Amino acid sequence: MRHLQHQHNEHAAIAAVDPRSRLMAAGLLLALVISSRGSAFPWQVAGICLPVALIAGMQPRMLMLRMLHPLFIIVVILVLKTFMGAGESVILLKAGAISIAGHPEGLREGILISSRIMGAVSVAVLLSQVMTFTETMAALAWMRFPRGLVDVSMFAWRALFMLYDDAAVVYTAQKNRLGYCGMRRGLTSFGAMAGMLTIRAFDSSQAMTVAMTQRGYDGNLPLLRGSRLGGAQLAGLSAFAILATIAWKLQN
Repeated sequence: MRHLQHQHNEHAAIAAVDPRSRLMAAGLLLALVISSRGSAFPWQVAGICLPVALIAGMQPRMLMLRMLHPLFIIVVILVLKTFMGAGESVILLKAGAISIAGHPEGLREGILISSRIMGAVSVAVLLSQVMTFTETMAALAWMRFPRGLVDVSMFAWRALFMLYDDAAVVYTAQKNRLGYCGMRRGLTSFGAMAGMLTIRAFDSSQAMTVAMTQRGYDGNLPLLRGSRLGGAQLAGLSAFAILATIAWKLQN
């Protein structure tokens, strides 16, 4: 797992781009992909972002794991749109008395939706590779996102790892005591573990609140608070926005 404050094997070209520029560029691409009326531009974005994620250091196995859920959703959408979509039906396959009919209009709609999903997911995958969670929260705080959203996200991120460690300890203890031998005992052990984790989550949140208050935390994220985007960053972001908008316009 990558450290929250540092990205290993980060390329010099990626490190030279300010995290705020990365986040704004990703937001622009997401908006263009979602608003695209054709499927060419989203597929083009996916074809660029996924290889760049591999170049940035993402392992092919990790990329495949992250794409499994979107690909499953795409397959379901294509099947539903093809066989249950709007428009006239056309016979796709006929074998004796059995015939399978589909809707070409629904298939086209499914392809458009699938392209948007692939484009948006590829942007999110690339952003997760080139930005740490701390950089993302710092950029959101600099953009004046609601303070409550940033605070809750940061505390939830920290609590996830704490609960994961607690769950591993409890699960190991239960497994060593044959707590998962059989379906009934397994469900009982899982329920007990869920109850203990819920109680520990409340206790940890209260302890964290007291600790942060005693250390002078006032709800402000100091990272990137006083820094400004340089002229080179603004120029690069503007050039990227112009090129992406032109490509989107040509495809629509």
